Amino acid sequence: MTEPVVEVTGLTKHFPVLRGLLRRTVATVKAVDGVTLSIAPGETLCLVGESGCGKSTVGRLILRLMQPTAGTIRLRGTDVTDLGDAAMRPHRRHAQMVFQDPYASLNPRLTVGTIVGEPLENYDDTDAASRGAKVAALLERVGLRADAMHRYAFEFSGGQRQRLGIARALALDPGLIVADEAVSALDVSVQAQVLNLLMDLQEERNIAYLFISHDLGVVEHIGHRIAVMYLGEIVEIAPKTTLFATPLHPYTRALIEAAPIADPRARADRIVLEGDIPSPMNPPPGCRFHTRCPVAIARCRSEAPRARMVGENHSVACHLVA
Repeated sequence: MTEPVVEVTGLTKHFPVLRGLLRRTVATVKAVDGVTLSIAPGETLCLVGESGCGKSTVGRLILRLMQPTAGTIRLRGTDVTDLGDAAMRPHRRHAQMVFQDPYASLNPRLTVGTIVGEPLENYDDTDAASRGAKVAALLERVGLRADAMHRYAFEFSGGQRQRLGIARALALDPGLIVADEAVSALDVSVQAQVLNLLMDLQEERNIAYLFISHDLGVVEHIGHRIAVMYLGEIVEIAPKTTLFATPLHPYTRALIEAAPIADPRARADRIVLEGDIPSPMNPPPGCRFHTRCPVAIARCRSEAPRARMVGENHSVACHLVA
């Protein structure tokens, strides 16, 4: 069996809420609470859920841009959970990120050649000519001209800037790329081009993706497996075809049924979620979804469900799933 590129167990991140002159902790925001997942080489795991559920925090924790409160993170078989900055540095080249905003994630004062070549300058002991040649090759691979390296990021469109971000992420040949809402700021036609580019690169380089998104149409196009997240917890993980065909958790069904239908004549009995998402500072007891779940039972209000396997690679945390 192939070893996962990344494997996290019980990943938790709590943020203290500080108030007063003495900055005392008065509450705790449970942004991520016990997430367990793994991603194999060449696989795309999509992480979906409503805004504020903790998706982006999971991505940043995996990259060790934040220190987790609890849990373990294994990158290429090495436990990197508690490594200091110096010890973590060699591992950072194996995991890179493509950010959501292609306008804010690129320094407007630097040329494209400097932006894409900076990882090579930091990690590879090569001369300027060799770095320039590799930057030119990366730009051409992502669909840009090699002479773009002499221009500035603000001279490019949003789709082209995101291609620059992808080229920068590819510079060190990482095994894992975290794409945090990487196409949400782009036009629909440009989204398709960038998604197809990511899929082609994955096939060529056997890259693992953690693809964070709220757009189920995008997820259905690019994903292999899908993890559904609600209020800091993963409630269901399944292969893409299984999840869309037979979603088991009520929250998963509600997300899928809320997606727009192209045929205006099509009608369906949809699960309508009522109420607001509870505060992560004070999540409800039992199942965290029970306050909005239309089929909740008494057990849901008092006992938190445990994730269990209900089929091949299909895990769900719900008392109502037999």
